[in-house]
Amino acid sequence: MSPLSPPRFIDSWRRQLIGTFSNNAAEIPQWELDLAKGDDVGHFGPESAVWAVHGSMTPIIAGIRALLLQALHPGAMAGVHDFSDYKEDPLGRLAGTIRWIFTVTYGDTHAAKSGSDWVLRLHERVHGTYVDADDDVQPYSANDPEIARWVHLAFTDAFLSSHQRYGGPIPGGPDAYVGEWAVAGELMGIPNPPRSESELRKQMASYDTQLRSSDYVQEALGFLRRPPLPRNQRFGYRVLFAGAVASLEPRHRELLGLRAPRLGPVPLPVRFPVKLVLGVIRLGLGPQGPSERSARERIARLTEQ
Repeated sequence: MSPLSPPRFIDSWRRQLIGTFSNNAAEIPQWELDLAKGDDVGHFGPESAVWAVHGSMTPIIAGIRALLLQALHPGAMAGVHDFSDYKEDPLGRLAGTIRWIFTVTYGDTHAAKSGSDWVLRLHERVHGTYVDADDDVQPYSANDPEIARWVHLAFTDAFLSSHQRYGGPIPGGPDAYVGEWAVAGELMGIPNPPRSESELRKQMASYDTQLRSSDYVQEALGFLRRPPLPRNQRFGYRVLFAGAVASLEPRHRELLGLRAPRLGPVPLPVRFPVKLVLGVIRLGLGPQGPSERSARERIARLTEQ
């Protein structure tokens, strides 16, 4: 072993960590390398609010928060329960979500549309019925604009709120992030997605009477509490899960049956432990992901032309 190479256990931990976010791919997935191709900068760019948020480590905790929020809509949760294989293939599901988010974030406009159309086609088979908050049976479809809107709102809120609490500054502030990421909502067929933080809060509040807990929600919650991660990642994940729970709005925490971390009546501070874990993950994954590197290669090529 070279004097400059990391100890074997650190190298093993790093490989496992990268594998968690890449479905244990042996090398960088081709779709990430392909983001270097394309004919335009894309919907965003290196100075955008979206790049600042999505290129940080806070999307890791945002992903947990988003799944908790999405589960509260009974139509969205029914689709997950009836069609998702998240229990049998959690890393595959995670990799698929990462692929769409990073393709829209870092790809050119053609890649962003193609990636979103691919997801919409997958959703065409996801339909059935669910019991709403009034105990009435309702039809659902994953591409239904109102269910898709809740998923978009949950993602946007989770990414923004997690970064506000655990990340750095956002160029242009929260309104810039919400306004920029509205593009993702439009690509997924959502009319009039929110374009400011206040509009995001307003649209989320309009769903309050539709949200509910259920056996499906508690089943998903049990999985999110203890996903099948390598042993050396479990403590860090527990810290991130606690941070996601602490960041939720009290009304959403109550519906989920969760409590903010506390020792008896005393709330436990989670901000420092979460930032510490995210910092360790950053050391393991490196300062820049392959999707961003590919995007920067494409932008540099276009700039030189």
